[in-house]
Amino acid sequence: MLASTEGNWPVRLPAMTAMFSSDGFQDSQRSMVTMAAAESTDIDNLQEVYQIKETCDVIKKRGFQKVALQFPDELLVDSVQIASQIESETEAKVYILGDTSYGSCCVDEVAAEHAGAQYLVHYGRSCLSPSRRLPVMYVFGRRPVDLQRCSASFQELYPDRQSHVIILYDVIYSHISDDLLELLYPQYPNVVTSTVHMDGSQCYIPGQTQSQETLNHSQNEHECIHKFGRKFSLKEGYKLEDYSMFYIGQEGATLTNFMMTWNRCSFTSFDPVSMGGRVETVNINRALMKRYYLIERAKDAAVVGILVGTLGVANYLTVIDQLKDTLRKAGKKSYVFAMGKLNVPKLANFLEIDIYVLVACCESSLLDSSEFYRPVVTPFEMEVACNKHQEWTGDYVTDFRDLLPGACRHVEFPDPGEEGEEVDVSLVTGALRSVHFSSAPVGSVTDSSLVQRNQTLTVAHANTAASFLAERSWQGLEQKLGETPVVKAVEGRRGIAIAYEDEGMS
Repeated sequence: MLASTEGNWPVRLPAMTAMFSSDGFQDSQRSMVTMAAAESTDIDNLQEVYQIKETCDVIKKRGFQKVALQFPDELLVDSVQIASQIESETEAKVYILGDTSYGSCCVDEVAAEHAGAQYLVHYGRSCLSPSRRLPVMYVFGRRPVDLQRCSASFQELYPDRQSHVIILYDVIYSHISDDLLELLYPQYPNVVTSTVHMDGSQCYIPGQTQSQETLNHSQNEHECIHKFGRKFSLKEGYKLEDYSMFYIGQEGATLTNFMMTWNRCSFTSFDPVSMGGRVETVNINRALMKRYYLIERAKDAAVVGILVGTLGVANYLTVIDQLKDTLRKAGKKSYVFAMGKLNVPKLANFLEIDIYVLVACCESSLLDSSEFYRPVVTPFEMEVACNKHQEWTGDYVTDFRDLLPGACRHVEFPDPGEEGEEVDVSLVTGALRSVHFSSAPVGSVTDSSLVQRNQTLTVAHANTAASFLAERSWQGLEQKLGETPVVKAVEGRRGIAIAYEDEGMS
């Protein structure tokens, strides 16, 4: 078996052995502490929770010889037992992968390819972002839910039996959807449940049934919504805004992503761990205003850092190229950074960067950058800042694939010949700024402090990385090429600093 964390090169280990490498000793300690604190799953429940039989059936049916198993830190305690059973039943070589540098929700195809794996099994929570390199099986792990308490909580939150509600799940609780729908549907005829659904033959979810869709199709639905790996249908004559959302799972990135995307719907939730239901009272309008403030910061920025926050989500290279082209047309300088897990010290090393844009999966892109030296925005927010045709309507986009050509939120960049120059006022600094979009290369932008355009005096922000370096008091060691005379090498001192051989002893 192979064990790897933080996206390092894989190492082949003997069977029934666990060893984890990381980018540093602290990360190794974190993995060990997490494993020690976690409780292993009872061996009798191992098969049901991790669906080992279904996994082995697929491996044997498709004849895979090398299989990678990707576990989050909290499930690594069960990894050796699962890998041992799969190896014994399939005779395939099994490799254990830990969390990637970017997060456990994404598939780590790069680490799997290092081991030459033909198939990857992803365990635990997942953002269900599509991947393209390897066939992937998602095993969420069937975490227990008290159906009676969940049903009772739903009825308390929705006393009106005619309420229109869409039930959403964290993927680790999606296995209860059939049973919960059977409990609620007789009393709540307008309830709609979502199903976990992945497009393409490369992805497989064992145990997926069509019973939920059958019940939903009997409700005369007219619109089917498929987003974030969830699929549900709306009744005829109703829009998404007419529904409330009932979420089963803990508070976290998944719920935040849902609430930001479907911000016109009210949300309630049930936590299977604490057994409590509640109305989600997060002020979405306030959250959206914070994001709009970051858009204003992006409009003021002249130098933008593009952060690579994923190596496995499909089309991430395409959106990076699109961002670079958009920033060039908007007269901004851009640099691409691939630095793994983000933290404050890493980003603080690049003072010339005015703002960062993070290309990551839908659940990791909403990064709280309040502690960072420079703000971090999403590709959608940068598009709004640079492309005047990409309007801010309150409908938020967390999936960068929606911005690509042919997608639902793609907007062509305005033709420089059709748009006249305009002067805008920054809502952050109060200074004037030019909103003229040009197709000219960034290098052709003048470095003058004041430029007269259309009889209007404006400040030209040309704070590129080169000009920033020129303004710094210390710019590094000067090479002085051609100015330093060439001399022959001479023999230096011998010994140690406390007593060189040519020094007398005192």
